[in-house]
Amino acid sequence: MRVFVTGASGFIGSAVVPELIGAGHQVVGLARSDASAEALAAAGVEAHRGSLEDLDSLRAGAAAADGVIHLAFIHDFHDFSQYENAIRTDVRAIEALGTALEGSGKPLVVANGTVRAAGGRVATERDTPEPGSVTAHRAVSANAALSLAERGVRASVLRLPPSVHGEGDQAFVKILIDIARAKGVSGYIGDGSNRWCAVHRRDAAHLFRLAVEKAPAGSVLHGMAEEGVPVRTIAEVIGRHLGLPVVSVPPEDAAGHFGWLGSILAIDVPTSSALTRELLGWQPTGPGLIADLEEGHYFRIDEGVRG
Repeated sequence: MRVFVTGASGFIGSAVVPELIGAGHQVVGLARSDASAEALAAAGVEAHRGSLEDLDSLRAGAAAADGVIHLAFIHDFHDFSQYENAIRTDVRAIEALGTALEGSGKPLVVANGTVRAAGGRVATERDTPEPGSVTAHRAVSANAALSLAERGVRASVLRLPPSVHGEGDQAFVKILIDIARAKGVSGYIGDGSNRWCAVHRRDAAHLFRLAVEKAPAGSVLHGMAEEGVPVRTIAEVIGRHLGLPVVSVPPEDAAGHFGWLGSILAIDVPTSSALTRELLGWQPTGPGLIADLEEGHYFRIDEGVRG
């Protein structure tokens, strides 16, 4: 299969690429720059120049492929106010990819975020986001993708947890570590009993391959290896590795202490992937989030972005 991958040089994409190649697929990656194109070529990937804003490039890449994995998203973790703009860009990109695949029966796998189930219960693939919740923002992207199933696209949505972890991770856990260094304490909100689901990026990559190969049209998939890791436990490991006190931050002070991350750190999102495992035969084998933190790579000050 010739698979067009957006975000192929990113943290998750750089794990998806070897997973696909190892299974015998040809990979074409979206490249925004010469540096990205060179990185893709070094990984054995054909570079397709373009960007999420260049809808013609997306349509051309999808039209020449047997399937598409859409991972790219405009993440600016230091300016959360741009999040809504990023979602609008994402929706336009999904619609462009879908237009190119319409009526073909070819797969389009779209990465999306965790949802929080009502009543604090464990969320499943059948749940939809609570209106107005932190986890509801990207539902519009997911809905855009799933609507393509009615237009002859084998579209599926793969929900990822707050922590897709592994060496080179620069997202929420790494930012939490940076905040702890800056504040001189490793903090959690309230009693810290709220839970984050998690997955190692190698396991996530394996699931993306299974999805592009065989996920039925209209599928909602969960890429969670762990249903929920208490945030206090995460903070305790960070504090121990940094030699810092571990403290509770009152909810009313969360924004001042954690900035925009406070609203995300406070959510309780225990999430099951049982239906996905049954549907696709996915069995995660990578280390859990706490085991990954204990390996120490998160705490190297010179840790850089890979991919």
